[in-house]
Amino acid sequence: MAGATEVSPDILTPLSADELRRIDAYWNACNYLAAGMIYLRANPLLREPLRPEHIKNRLLGHWGSDPGQSLIWVHLNRLIKKYDLNVMYVAGPGHGAPATLANCYLEGYYSEIYPDKSRDEAGLLKFFQQFSFPGGIGSHCTPETPGSIHEGGELGYSISHAYGAAFDNPDLIVAVAVGDGEAETGPLATAWHSNKFLNPIRDGAVLPVLHLNGYKIANPTILARIPHEELEALLIGYGHKPYFVEGDDPLAMHQKMASTLEQCVLEIRSIQQQARSTGDATRPRWPMIVLRSPKGWTGPKVVNGHKVEGSWRAHQIPVSDPATNKRDLKLVEDWLHSYKPEELFDANGTLVPELQELAPLGPRRISANPHANGGVLRRELELPDFRDYAVEVKAPGGIYAQPTDVLAHFLAEVMRRNMSSFRVFGPDETASNRLTAIYAASKKTWLAEFEPDDADGGELDVAGRVMEMLSEHTLEGWFEGYVLSGRHGLFSSYEAFIHVIDSMFNQHAKWLEKSKKELDWRAPVPSINLLITSLVWRQDHNGFTHQDPGFLDVVTNKSPDVVRIYLPPDANCLLSVTDHCLRSRDYVNVIVADKQEHLQYLTMEDAVTHCTKGIGIWDWASSDNGEEPDVVMACAGDIPTMESLAAVAILKEHFPDLKIRFVNVVDLFRLMPATEHPHGLSDRDFDSLFTTDKPVIFNFHSYPSLIHKLSYRRKNHDNLHVRGYKEKGSINTPLELAILNQIDRFNLAIDVIDRVPRLRSVGAHVKEWLKGQIIESIAYAHTEGIDKEEIRKWKWPG
Repeated sequence: MAGATEVSPDILTPLSADELRRIDAYWNACNYLAAGMIYLRANPLLREPLRPEHIKNRLLGHWGSDPGQSLIWVHLNRLIKKYDLNVMYVAGPGHGAPATLANCYLEGYYSEIYPDKSRDEAGLLKFFQQFSFPGGIGSHCTPETPGSIHEGGELGYSISHAYGAAFDNPDLIVAVAVGDGEAETGPLATAWHSNKFLNPIRDGAVLPVLHLNGYKIANPTILARIPHEELEALLIGYGHKPYFVEGDDPLAMHQKMASTLEQCVLEIRSIQQQARSTGDATRPRWPMIVLRSPKGWTGPKVVNGHKVEGSWRAHQIPVSDPATNKRDLKLVEDWLHSYKPEELFDANGTLVPELQELAPLGPRRISANPHANGGVLRRELELPDFRDYAVEVKAPGGIYAQPTDVLAHFLAEVMRRNMSSFRVFGPDETASNRLTAIYAASKKTWLAEFEPDDADGGELDVAGRVMEMLSEHTLEGWFEGYVLSGRHGLFSSYEAFIHVIDSMFNQHAKWLEKSKKELDWRAPVPSINLLITSLVWRQDHNGFTHQDPGFLDVVTNKSPDVVRIYLPPDANCLLSVTDHCLRSRDYVNVIVADKQEHLQYLTMEDAVTHCTKGIGIWDWASSDNGEEPDVVMACAGDIPTMESLAAVAILKEHFPDLKIRFVNVVDLFRLMPATEHPHGLSDRDFDSLFTTDKPVIFNFHSYPSLIHKLSYRRKNHDNLHVRGYKEKGSINTPLELAILNQIDRFNLAIDVIDRVPRLRSVGAHVKEWLKGQIIESIAYAHTEGIDKEEIRKWKWPG
């Protein structure tokens, strides 16, 4: 894997004098637009002297990384045209949108998407006015930005997004600018290892450009302040072949970047050609670039006696007060004039033709690359009939099965039928989560070293499609990049540790909401499907650290237009829900299903009906016979469902005339009012299920407050009593953990006795017996280390 990092002598100075002049001018146009959109609200081409009223009242934006990013983009354009490349660009520096926006505008695609931002002076003015302005666009590469799949507002995900887009896209090169501040984040540090999962035969390539401009918002950056040898060793250790482009003289840097970038492209092509012609996917040492240029390059060097270019002061607004300070105004005017806009734009305010010619055409423009609007490339999954994988249920609650194991056989066939557009992601837990059957269709992707013992159950393969790495951040980033570029997948994770991606989920949900509700030009993309398993209620040996169902609370904070939560109570419901989720678009679907053996309740036909409704009465578990019930027993989740049914069985045995209505919830958002969610229940439907004045005991998988949050406006809310996880637990048996959190059958039965008025006086003896059962069950667990057999093998007595 070793290799020199010198550029080939044949391409050391690839630009002719005329090419160099024109590329520098195009780059100046990019920099002019980037600065102009930060400062100007009028006089967009400086056709008259700059006055205070031409300056925005609030200066918001980030200048520091823009010139370096535009340097990358401009030189990518040259090679796209020379070699007919298919290139995406991911802007990692957080607020570096001015560079991306400027290039989108100069390529013409921005005006095609937004005709009012036309390629003339009037359109340029609107382009400037909208940036970081109320009612306009943000300073990140938001969904409104053509050519972007990466918002960048939260740092650390640029490389993982880039690799996600490159998987199964053999002709695509994803160039990703990595900010040196961003490079200090944990997610970015793990994402460097993505090159051990990139197959040169079937996948595209990722070309990282580590942009060392030296500073974050107020501090130097670590990688810019370590010796060259140490940085090079670090990047080589990550498995890359680093090339260094360093300097501050624009003309010299153009030649360096042109030659180095061309060298990298030629190496990428050579690696791919070698692998594809020989069928040998042995991991290569992929090239990358370290671009070391000044922060705020080409901007003001000194402002009010302080160094700006090449310092942290260039990160945001280099000149802070041009509207009221004449000296600052003159600095901004001289800075903008230094790019010679009068030579870049014609009398109409349009980029001059000789510079327009430097941009690629049509979908070869980076801003117009269809992979960055992945919905236009999306192909529907070829799905088997999930009914073919059904568990045979002859009677409700009569047999046990492992839901995720049942699901795995369905997913394996999904994989077989979609071997270039479907992947399964998981942090070293595919087997632990009982999804092993997937390996029959495809093993785990692995391009690091192999050892002989790997053949004995290691399930590793350079051509594998199961993506495992012990970094939830990187996995989620891959998955997001994969779906945003039009492909499909499923991510399984332990429930307690899906929290690692809380903020990534937030960012993706916001991206979807903006795209789905406001941007007609963004085509719908496949959904992110999260299978949450290894659940809170079955952490027998992992204990308290593995008991946290709170991800559901995070999800419900997002718009119900883009998120859904499903709690299928058995395997057949899980199959039905998963099929639905794999077919959906523009959602984050969260499926909560345990991997352990659980009772099975519904035939496949009944499961489909129940999941389609999302919430419904189980007549076979009810005793109200269509009359007004004394109590409603509601539940959501596998263990809560079983414990609720067991409580019903106890109550029926001791109070045969008690009228119980049993309600099971699969789709959690059905609890919301229909006025707030298109899939929510109307008040009338909600009342018919839960009554208007009778006690409702709701046994819930997660924290009780969440059910109250979703239903607080309902008529009978005062009589809704939710049982759920209360942060009680350690190393416990399943029943003991349920007892500690009062979601168990005994506490539920006691709750009914206390809340149904006519049982309060006659149920005292039953309550005493139930309390005794609680004491006895805990004592047995602490003596034998297991629940009683009648608990472990309990079945519905019907």
